Amino acid sequence: MGSMAWGLRVAETGDAARVGDGDDRAFDALAGRELAAAYRTALLLLGDAAEAEDAVQDALLRAWQRWDQLRDPDRAGAWFGRILLNACRDRLRAPQREVRWIGDARAADALSVYAEREALGAAMRSMNADQRIVLVLRFYLDLSVEEIAARTGAPEATVRSRLRLALSAARAAYEAQERAGGRR
Repeated sequence: MGSMAWGLRVAETGDAARVGDGDDRAFDALAGRELAAAYRTALLLLGDAAEAEDAVQDALLRAWQRWDQLRDPDRAGAWFGRILLNACRDRLRAPQREVRWIGDARAADALSVYAEREALGAAMRSMNADQRIVLVLRFYLDLSVEEIAARTGAPEATVRSRLRLALSAARAAYEAQERAGGRR
């Protein structure tokens, strides 16, 4: 996202005074480095492309508004990652939110793709926002428990507990899907 495009968007939010004071180049560098990974993370957490785009936009806006709160520029990526997770968590906690989960396109046929998507959707719907977040960070982004704790601000023991609960929920949802598939 270039300075000009971001400057126009920021001007709409009332933060126009900050654009052009040198922060815009540093912020553009962060956004350029983090944007693709942020979108992938949001898509995995939210399961919907439009929701993921909105969450990334919300996170970028929050990061820009709080740019002066960044204490260590070398950790800007981790700082933005936490802001993104909070934006996704806000969307996951919103009432009456329909989630359509992306499936694994490597499945052999359309029926198995559908079954996989349904099982994944059931598993993710059975989890709370924090469980979804740790599951995606661990198994899709391949972060360690320590890295997840640092990114979410939760103690490592809490991350481990959330992972255990998320995996149990996923296992139960997949087993239920298999049982339902066996009755047909």
